[in-house]
Amino acid sequence: MGLKYLWDTNIVIYYLQNQFPLPAEKFIDSIVNNFQPTISIVTEIELLCWKMASETDNLLIKKFIANSTVYELSNEIKLKTIEIRKQSGLKLPDAIIAATALTQNLNLISRNLNDFKKISGLELINPFDN
Repeated sequence: MGLKYLWDTNIVIYYLQNQFPLPAEKFIDSIVNNFQPTISIVTEIELLCWKMASETDNLLIKKFIANSTVYELSNEIKLKTIEIRKQSGLKLPDAIIAATALTQNLNLISRNLNDFKKISGLELINPFDN
């Protein structure tokens, strides 16, 4: 399985809680069947700190993370994050996620396109639009 998509935190939560409408669910299922889930260290942290998570949710989250590629905060990602923050004023967690997608040549899957649309060169996918 290759890597092609970086999952934003909101997409992981929708996925684990089966909250996608049918067309979005089919799209995400096709991604899961063909590509290993890939997340930023920020998404891992946000998932593990999610206050609304039940005990069952926490087990699913840990299993999802264990089966995903998690990008740590490399020097390349840090430098790109700084560039993004200076240019766009994006919040630090979102800037790290965007920088991770850009430096690793991944498409970002997110429902929060407004947060990311001002980042030049970032390929965005909202599964709710598919």
